[in-house]
Amino acid sequence: MELRDKVVVVTGGAAGMGEAMCRRFAAEGATVVVSDIDGPGTARVAAELGCLGHAVDVRVEEQVSELVEVTTAHHGRVDVLVSNAGVLWGEPHDGVTPLQERGNPWASNAAWQQVWDVNVMAQVYAARAVLPQMLERGDGYLVQNASAGGLLTALGNAPYTTSKHAVVGLTEWLSIHYGDAGVKVSCIVAEGVRTDMLRGAQGEWFAVAGAIGPEEAADCVVDGMRKEDFLILTHPNVPKYFQGKAADYDGWLAKMRRLHAKTPR
Repeated sequence: MELRDKVVVVTGGAAGMGEAMCRRFAAEGATVVVSDIDGPGTARVAAELGCLGHAVDVRVEEQVSELVEVTTAHHGRVDVLVSNAGVLWGEPHDGVTPLQERGNPWASNAAWQQVWDVNVMAQVYAARAVLPQMLERGDGYLVQNASAGGLLTALGNAPYTTSKHAVVGLTEWLSIHYGDAGVKVSCIVAEGVRTDMLRGAQGEWFAVAGAIGPEEAADCVVDGMRKEDFLILTHPNVPKYFQGKAADYDGWLAKMRRLHAKTPR
């Protein structure tokens, strides 16, 4: 898919990878709509790009539906919806200390719910809101931001790992059920991107050490969308790790346990 003249909505678009994607999409000639829970940040990015901004809490389905409705009223349609908004921990965190070292290896119920609502249900709400018009036209593109943690795992963070596996499963389901109806579907699986979110993953030193900038990640997304790849990869080693996991699941788990044991505490 070429992005020129496409109407592209990006959630989590006021910072980090979301902001970089908004800027990159605009540079490609797309009509961008910036959305984020951060109202001032949404307004800032939208003003800099000269585009529509609409602040949304993606945990609230009515607000996600409103985002699609406002965009459609303003631009006539939504060609691409990038469900990018996400959280790492779901509760206050110092960005360094693994939860298990605070006597809470599983995180609180509230943290689990927060991570699930933002990382998974928000993508359900977005697809539910925009699919009717895409199916009516026989054309559209859903881009879901998962993580390499959704194909592999994220050490020390059970809610994030679980939610990102769910995102991969949801994205697969969407592709299978709607791919032949003209709706393209891609899943972003970045291993590590230098954003504020990554500051909460310091225990995952392998991701931090190999992290790329958000602009480079956005370039990978545009390239993947142009080729309409299902898995949009930002790190070349992820497919190798994923293939190794599938080839020898027990061996992969043993390697991950050894890696976990080596992770700085």
